[in-house]
Amino acid sequence: MELRKALENRFGTHRVKSIQNPLHPDQELIVLLLELDVPVTVVMTASLSGYKMPVLDKWIGREFNEIYFCLPTYWDFEDHTNPNFSWIYTWIYKLERFVKDKNTWYGPGHTIPTGNPEVPISETMPQEYFIFLDPILLQKELEPARIEGKTVQFLSIVPIFGDELDFKMGKGTQKFIRRFIQRKGDEKLDNYRRSILDSRLRFF
Repeated sequence: MELRKALENRFGTHRVKSIQNPLHPDQELIVLLLELDVPVTVVMTASLSGYKMPVLDKWIGREFNEIYFCLPTYWDFEDHTNPNFSWIYTWIYKLERFVKDKNTWYGPGHTIPTGNPEVPISETMPQEYFIFLDPILLQKELEPARIEGKTVQFLSIVPIFGDELDFKMGKGTQKFIRRFIQRKGDEKLDNYRRSILDSRLRFF
């Protein structure tokens, strides 16, 4: 697999492995074990970039993507029975299937609801939407890769709250991203993250 080889060249073979989605075995995934200041684990699609997305003219050059979740150290990605951890496998499968089945595309700022009506992602993750963003924490590590003559982009999948979606829809994606980063937000999943619009002070 050329994607895996490219990632092994970038990070080393000991940090890259292929797995089958434990909840949807027909989907192959790539796991990256990255040593940053604080280690993170990345769970990424392995073959989405084989699908050429029908992007708008302004996005030509970004037709090929892989999508990923970035997991903190406390996240047990090998626990497939705990819904507070295993939902990542349900959603990465749904999101890959959706874009292919609908012959549509994902780009930075695109949002997806958890349902109709929307429901919290899990008991510990109360957000009800996902937004696709270019890498923030992993901006350097997940720069676009040149693979088999095409440029593959990496899009993070980030849970957001309803008021954050409203802010993004009203003010625009760039203002949302600026506010998100100003409030120390990035793509690493965080069960304790509050809305970027929550101004209440917290004392510990």
